[in-house]
Amino acid sequence: MQKKYLFYISQNYSFAILRPLQTEIRRRGGEVTWFLEPNVNASYLSSDEVQLTTVEAINTFNPFAVFVPGNVVPSFIPGLKVTVFHGFDAGKLDWKGKNTHFRIRGCFDLHCSYGKDMTKQFEQLAEKHQTFKVVDTGWPALDPLFTTDTALNPYIDNEDKRPTVLFCSTFSPRFSCAPHIFEAIKKLSESGKWRWLVQFHPKMGADIVEKYKALENDNLTFIETDNVVPLLKSADVMLCDTSSVLLMFLLQRKPVVTFKGNQQGEHLINVSSPEQIELALTEALEQPDELMRKIDDYIEYIHAYTDGNSSARVLDAVDNFTFDSLKSKPLNLLRQLKLRKKLGFWKLS
Repeated sequence: MQKKYLFYISQNYSFAILRPLQTEIRRRGGEVTWFLEPNVNASYLSSDEVQLTTVEAINTFNPFAVFVPGNVVPSFIPGLKVTVFHGFDAGKLDWKGKNTHFRIRGCFDLHCSYGKDMTKQFEQLAEKHQTFKVVDTGWPALDPLFTTDTALNPYIDNEDKRPTVLFCSTFSPRFSCAPHIFEAIKKLSESGKWRWLVQFHPKMGADIVEKYKALENDNLTFIETDNVVPLLKSADVMLCDTSSVLLMFLLQRKPVVTFKGNQQGEHLINVSSPEQIELALTEALEQPDELMRKIDDYIEYIHAYTDGNSSARVLDAVDNFTFDSLKSKPLNLLRQLKLRKKLGFWKLS
């Protein structure tokens, strides 16, 4: 019997996270539909992708499992609730000083994790709460990073022999470096020394986005996309802050320079002033042996899978899932009421 799956998304970047999983589901003969929260741009859907627009339609579709690259999902829709996460642990802390990546909101039955550290911490939380299970599967979003041919990559310019620098920044004012290093990026891009690609988190403030768009020249291109993987594959080095996208870049064995980043470690080159950026990028492009060894060690730690088969492991984990020994999830009344209001659904399931 054909299995049905729902992709429930709340951000535009979620399309790229789930499409490798969609490919594997279809390969196995399953059926996929998408549900987009109101702020998601439906124009990112491909012509062969089916969108459900109401909770009633989801209930009629009756998915076997619901995949979510986010933090919450309605309890009033059917299906096994599975989180595949929206990114790596970037070390972001809430106002209490707690890591938000490991906050348990009581929404999911299965957490598909990746990396020794992440899996270990979620297993400890699973033992504590006893309301969900954890399986180390790898992250589906990375499958194309290890399998897709670069020949059709629109961001690779084979005629330009200069090194390519990818500058990414997160949206949070507490962590974003984009407002603070604008003049440095302007100066470096105008020098023509390197080719620059600039891409920000979809929630980045419009004023910052417009400011950087105005920098575009023969050496710098500002890119808005729902799929960052081709960008990651096109660059030689990354400049970043506390965005989890830097971890995806590292997995390619490519160096990253961070500006006042929360993450610390010898696998990164961290700078604290705009004047240090040029020298740090120059060092990173040389790929010194000790730095590359530290990067290799870190890759083993955060995401050892490089076979491009994480989507297959996620589906296997779902197929093998049982509710044995699990306690009931908390009611989460306030959170679920907020979701009902957002989706305009007040019927009892």
